[in-house]
Amino acid sequence: MSAVVKRLPGRGPAGPLSLCLLLAAPTSVCPAPPAGVTGAITVIGTGPERRVIERLARAFEKAYLGTAIEIRWNRNFHAAQMLQAGEADVAVSAQEYPGLTATQIAWDGIAVIVNFTNPVTEVTSQQVAQLFSGRIANWSALHERGAGNVELIRRPADQHLNEGFERALGINGQIPKAATVIRSDQRVLRRVSGRIGAVSYLSLRAALDATEYGTPIKILLIDGVEAGHPTVRNGQYPLRRPVFLLLGKQPIPVAEAFVRFAVSREGQRILQESFTPLSP
Repeated sequence: MSAVVKRLPGRGPAGPLSLCLLLAAPTSVCPAPPAGVTGAITVIGTGPERRVIERLARAFEKAYLGTAIEIRWNRNFHAAQMLQAGEADVAVSAQEYPGLTATQIAWDGIAVIVNFTNPVTEVTSQQVAQLFSGRIANWSALHERGAGNVELIRRPADQHLNEGFERALGINGQIPKAATVIRSDQRVLRRVSGRIGAVSYLSLRAALDATEYGTPIKILLIDGVEAGHPTVRNGQYPLRRPVFLLLGKQPIPVAEAFVRFAVSREGQRILQESFTPLSP
C-alpha cells in the first residue's frame, strides 16, 4: 500500500553544501556535522536499507537535540522523483540522478550462495551471469562432481539488491521469469540451505552472519576473490552496489547535517552493522 509523504516544518533557504560532501571519495570519512543544527526532515526509501537508516536517524537525533527525522518507506515509492518534487528532504538510493546531489555512504557487497553440500566453491563473474540468465542449467557445467538442475532464486525487481546484482553482471532483465522470487533474506537462506541445487544472492552482511550462525550454506568465491568487507571496499570483489543519500537542489541545513553524520565516524560505525563502510 502506498503512503503519502507529508511536508514537515523546518524548511527554509539552503546553506552551501559541505565541501566534504562535494569532494567525498568512497574511501573518505567526513567529520560529524556542527552542533546547533535544529529542525525536522523526511527521509524516504524503498530498499533493504530501512533498518539501518532508522538506526542512523535515531542516533542523529540523540546527538543533535532539536532535530527530528521522519522515515517514510514503501517499495512502491519513486524516491528520487519524490525528492525532486519537494515531498522529502533526503532519499536513499542505489544510483545517482541528474539534478540531485548524491553522497555515497556505504557499499553493499552481494554474496552468491549455494547449499553447503554443493561441490562448486568458486566461479567467475561470467559464470554467475550465465547461471542467472539461464544459460547454465545444470551444475555439471561448473564442476565434475556437480549434478542436478540449477534452481534459481531471485530477489524482487523492486529491491535495490536485485538492481545492483543485475547491473554488476550486465544481465539487466535477463533472469528467467521461471526463477523463484523470494523477498526476505531469511526465506532465501532456508530455501538454499534445504535444496542442493539452489543458488541465490543476498547482502554480504546477511550471508556472513548466516555462515557464522552455522546455516548450511556457502558463499562462492568470484573470480578467485573471497567476499569480505576489505575486498568489497577496495573493489577486488566484483559484486557490489553503492548506497547513496540524495539531496535536492536546495537542501536545508538539517538534511545536509544528516548526510554528513552518515559519513562521519559514528555514522560509519552504525552502517557497518548492515553494509561495508567506506573506511575500515
